[in-house]
Amino acid sequence: MFQDLISALATLEGVLWATPVLFVILGVGVLFTIWSGVGQYRAVTHGVQVVRGKYDDKDDPGAISHFQALSAALSATVGLGNIGGVALAIALGGPGAVFWMWVVGFFGMAIKMTEVSMSMLYRNTDDPDNPHGGPMWVAEKGFAELFPNVARLGVFIGGLYVVTLLISTVTGGNMYQAWNVAELSKSYFGIDKIVTGIILAVVVGLVILGGIKRIGSVAGRIVPLMCAMYFLSAVVVIFMNISEVPALLTLIVTNAFAPGEAVGAFVGGTAGYAFLWGMKRALFSNEAGQGSAPIAHSAAKTHEPIREGVVAGLEPLIDTIIVCTLTALVILSSGIWNRDTGESALPVGTQLVETETGSCEWRPAITDAPAVLKGDEWSDGEQVFIVVETQGFSDDEGNSMPSNANAGSNRHRIAGVITQKMEDGQVIVDSPITIDWTPLEYVGEAPQILQLGQEGGLPIFRDYQGATLTARAFDRGTNSNLGKWLVSIAAWLFAISTMISWSYYGEQGIVYLFGSGAVFLYKIIFCLLIVIACTPLLPNDAAVGTLTGFGTGVMLFANIPIMLIFGAYTMKKYHGYIGQLKRGEFHPHDAKSIVDMVEGKD
Repeated sequence: MFQDLISALATLEGVLWATPVLFVILGVGVLFTIWSGVGQYRAVTHGVQVVRGKYDDKDDPGAISHFQALSAALSATVGLGNIGGVALAIALGGPGAVFWMWVVGFFGMAIKMTEVSMSMLYRNTDDPDNPHGGPMWVAEKGFAELFPNVARLGVFIGGLYVVTLLISTVTGGNMYQAWNVAELSKSYFGIDKIVTGIILAVVVGLVILGGIKRIGSVAGRIVPLMCAMYFLSAVVVIFMNISEVPALLTLIVTNAFAPGEAVGAFVGGTAGYAFLWGMKRALFSNEAGQGSAPIAHSAAKTHEPIREGVVAGLEPLIDTIIVCTLTALVILSSGIWNRDTGESALPVGTQLVETETGSCEWRPAITDAPAVLKGDEWSDGEQVFIVVETQGFSDDEGNSMPSNANAGSNRHRIAGVITQKMEDGQVIVDSPITIDWTPLEYVGEAPQILQLGQEGGLPIFRDYQGATLTARAFDRGTNSNLGKWLVSIAAWLFAISTMISWSYYGEQGIVYLFGSGAVFLYKIIFCLLIVIACTPLLPNDAAVGTLTGFGTGVMLFANIPIMLIFGAYTMKKYHGYIGQLKRGEFHPHDAKSIVDMVEGKD
């Protein structure tokens, strides 16, 4: 039943992330970049000054400082999307996906600045110490103020947005994080996934029960620590391979526009696929256009709504342009993104055979062609895959299509899991090992096999999933166990910080729909979903990717129209604030110390 749900969501995800939709989102970023006069500049200049506390006033309404608000929002964005999401984008979209992540990061700065400014203009400050904000309040209060004749429409749109917010909260903001940590912990330390889920649920529960002030306090400590730790480690790995960086940067740019050769474990190979996965993972990572970050920023202490919006413009810069780029360079410089496993292979002549379930299912004939795994590092239950090439086929209407329509190529991954090893726990060279393969399904006419490998057999690749791929890249890049410890610690910190921030986003949605009385029950359900994500219900990164892609997509569909409706009013207020700044009407004072910034002292 759950797998049927995943399949249905995958179909909807395809609609939400159709290429025209991606161009619309990119167009919105370009629009607000031009409209704001390249407001990205103000984010990296004035925004930094605001974060340092130069404009803070203890009498301003709000619950947390600018630094804490930025940290809380970053704790939701700087997470496993930066570790596992970048790896997924490269593995499926190729190196060119990184270029499109940069593009989304730059224009995302303008989107984030606009949506946060908008929410600050319409936030609810009835309780100055506990303000509420977000696109739902923009829709409700904005329609009532600017379009009073259709005020009820604003209430409906606000409620619709909250529904999408809750969907994304339980998928990308919760289950995706827990699944990746559980997968990584099992891969490196053999910790049962359900144990990881229980530990995460307890830790997150202890934090979120304290409300936004505790969330801001915890985020203000965790985010700078984890970013610094991850940044320094990545820089070390990159410098160890510094001679390769110019060529890698060239590879990223050229593959963004020109089809690359799909080799080894790489399935993609088209500019379109790089664009698709670069956009998807960048938008999931920095959340630009989703309307989630404004909920955290709305708790900031300030009398100037635009001031907090300028601060928010820093998020995509930090999250996507800096952190994601570091991850990408580590993965590419290590070479592990193509997951070469040497000589382990299915023998030459392996065939794909039709199964009893229908003419459109194919799988390797493992009875006559057992796998040969060389080396002693393979283990029972380890996930593997092979890549096959097939001839194009026709759909139900007779239109010619490549057999891998999403990738724009004829290459397919067929996943498998090792189910039999030698009794002594070691794999003897050339010993046949049994692998259970997942059938490959097609829609339309069944394709003919075009190519089944190369000289020496059909290669078998380890299926490093999500954050595990990045961890292995750190290991290989330093020829040590750095990835095992660094990425494991970072993954736990990133996941916990992301989940506590997203729990607050969902909480604000619950308050909007049902009132504060339903918050405690919501928090219990949120923690239970963490545990559920660490069960076999989510079997692989494809299922997790579907959940996160669907959650992100529905939020964008709900929030982008709100941004366009109230964009003119927001830009008018933005330019008014920038005019005051240029005229010197604001009087900054000395910056706060780092300790005062972290602790949120007035």
